[in-house]
Amino acid sequence: MTATQDRPLIRLLPGRDRRVKGGHPWAFSNEIAMTPAAKALPPGSVVRLEGDDGVKHGAWHFNPHSLIAARRLDPDPAAPCDGAWFRARLAEALALRDRLFDRPQYRLIHAEADGLPGLVVDRYGDVVALQANTAGMDAATPMIVEALTALIAPRGIVARNDAGVRALEGLQEEVRLLAGDAAGATVEENGLRFPVDLLGGQKTGWFFDQREHRARVAGLAKGATVLDAFCHTGGFGIGCAVAGATRVTLLDRSEHALATAKEAAAMNGVADRVTTQRGEAMETLERMLGAGQRFGVVITDPPAFAKTRKDQPAALRAYGKLARIAAGLVERGGFLFIASCSHHVAPGEFADAVAWGVHRARREARILHMGGAGPDHPLHPMLPESQYLKGMLLHLP
Repeated sequence: MTATQDRPLIRLLPGRDRRVKGGHPWAFSNEIAMTPAAKALPPGSVVRLEGDDGVKHGAWHFNPHSLIAARRLDPDPAAPCDGAWFRARLAEALALRDRLFDRPQYRLIHAEADGLPGLVVDRYGDVVALQANTAGMDAATPMIVEALTALIAPRGIVARNDAGVRALEGLQEEVRLLAGDAAGATVEENGLRFPVDLLGGQKTGWFFDQREHRARVAGLAKGATVLDAFCHTGGFGIGCAVAGATRVTLLDRSEHALATAKEAAAMNGVADRVTTQRGEAMETLERMLGAGQRFGVVITDPPAFAKTRKDQPAALRAYGKLARIAAGLVERGGFLFIASCSHHVAPGEFADAVAWGVHRARREARILHMGGAGPDHPLHPMLPESQYLKGMLLHLP
């Protein structure tokens, strides 16, 4: 028998195959017949998944200890899922990005939507950050590194395996250099350059998902004062300064992020118009509001307020509060950009919370734009959870 014929067989429970038959790329533990043999499989095993009716659903990564027990890799149950298979998937994603972008600065792999569930790969020219959030992708990392080396020959590949979701898969958090000798990089975006610290920064070092929103907001900043709250390394604010903002205030609680933002301001020739302020953003914004400070453009791009489904009600209240405070800081005729990266908060729910907050601030508003992540963060059509990013741009007359 071949290796793929020897591949373990996992069955769905009777009547629990509707979502998988409909094209959903996940199977939950309560949909699977958890036999003693299934429970004994090592986390991250490649298995064949079938319905109790014998319908074959392809090759999947399997973790008997996770709520999302199976994640689809390939519709062919005999797909090898070996190094050559990973190289082909990565090459397909690379070809798409090369059509979308004129330089190698993008998210190369966006998990399920690119056919590699649980894997995120960001590319900064000749340096790559990799995040394996499932047991299957963690086990496959050597093959992924080999494939990336063959396809793009990066100067360095860094594992940013410090996401909390790894704990749900029974994985330890780690940040380390996987290949090469480079962990520092420079991202180029909208004609600007930003330093990226792949070992010491947040997540994979840069948030490519806001690329289009940063350009849109910068286009409104000429001659304005700008407040960039939860600024990380200043992508929004520094873009506004380069576009002609008269003064930009960057607010974040991370000293490391603000130090990197200062370096970026100098790199882009706007250090004289950019100031940094360290503090808890929500508390600092409230103090600014009470002190009567006002800005022509206010940007709020906070971390996720809803880490789990049960956090959703509190998160919606927090987004409403943030919108109320931020709207109060906007000058008459100014602009507010507010974002959410909580995938447990749906776009409509977020928009309602923002509208409530702006109304509580006693401000009128026009919604100029509502959008999500850029095209290097594609959505899986059967996985609404992948539509995590929501951004709203408002004019406040």
